[in-house]
Amino acid sequence: MNDDALRRLIEERWTALEVEQTTGERRLRVSQLPVAAKGEPLAVAVGHDGHHHLLVPIHAHRKIRPGLDGPVLQLRKRALEDEETYQTYADLTCLRNDLNDLFTELCVDVLGAAEELPENPVKALYRVLDRWKALFRTQGTPLGPEQLAGLFGELTVLNRLLENDPSAHRLWRGPEGHRHDFSAGTTAVEVKSSTESEGRRPRIHGLDQLEVPEGGMLCLAWFRLHRTAVSGAGTAFVEAVGEALRLCDDEGALLDLLAEAGYRPSDADLYHDARFVISEERWYQVGPGFPGLTGRELSAAGVPVSVLDVEYTIDLSGEAPALLGPDQVSQTIDSMIQESV
Repeated sequence: MNDDALRRLIEERWTALEVEQTTGERRLRVSQLPVAAKGEPLAVAVGHDGHHHLLVPIHAHRKIRPGLDGPVLQLRKRALEDEETYQTYADLTCLRNDLNDLFTELCVDVLGAAEELPENPVKALYRVLDRWKALFRTQGTPLGPEQLAGLFGELTVLNRLLENDPSAHRLWRGPEGHRHDFSAGTTAVEVKSSTESEGRRPRIHGLDQLEVPEGGMLCLAWFRLHRTAVSGAGTAFVEAVGEALRLCDDEGALLDLLAEAGYRPSDADLYHDARFVISEERWYQVGPGFPGLTGRELSAAGVPVSVLDVEYTIDLSGEAPALLGPDQVSQTIDSMIQESV
């Protein structure tokens, strides 16, 4: 069905739905559309307040992207039930009736995208929302060599998480200013990368970066990266980004995190020659005997913590502290995912 046909269909359905009042404030008048995802049709609806809704079917356990809550659009999870069926939806609502014409255009785009991606209609919804939002995005400063290597290391961990859970981008907290790069509450991972050929001396930023979550566990993942030629071995930086976007269930949320970290798709050509080989990977559990300086330790020792903007370097070049084995690393990743569900 082309865009004009979809537009006419949506407008006709909304006009028909507006004729009758709902029987309660929390109820919707719903009309199913001839666009389906995994056998469940998408639908349009009108609420008691006259607002227009687009309903995209989702699994009952699926999470919905947070943060879209007015003043024009609202996105939330909604379960609808009648005498015969029960279905959970991602409910996109236009909160301003004077913008219903624009909302119709947005819905036409969503339906077209859902037809192209029927196995994951919510991802199609997010893509359309993000295309519209992209009109207002601004350009940033390109990443420097150290920033690029650091982000590549974080993407390496992120992609391993996403391979196990397509919603695991929510665990990537570093771009939002969290003290740890990845956090599920009581389990956290801090990622450090180096392009130096010798030594293992990660830079620690702040007195809380190596503080273990209360009652939990903190791991430090350290990568030695070797930058190679465009056609060389290893993984291209933009390939790592593309893999994350492919694996995740919310491209827009991930693009926002990447933007906070300094990367925007419009800058991809700037990094076309950035390619890395991971020549060494070491995971440590931060705890007693691990080198570091934290505010918690200073307070426990009776030292007043009145110093700000602390940065220091730790040396992991020797055999101590002990490394985590591959099974322990896998268990850490599994624990983070299970904790976030």
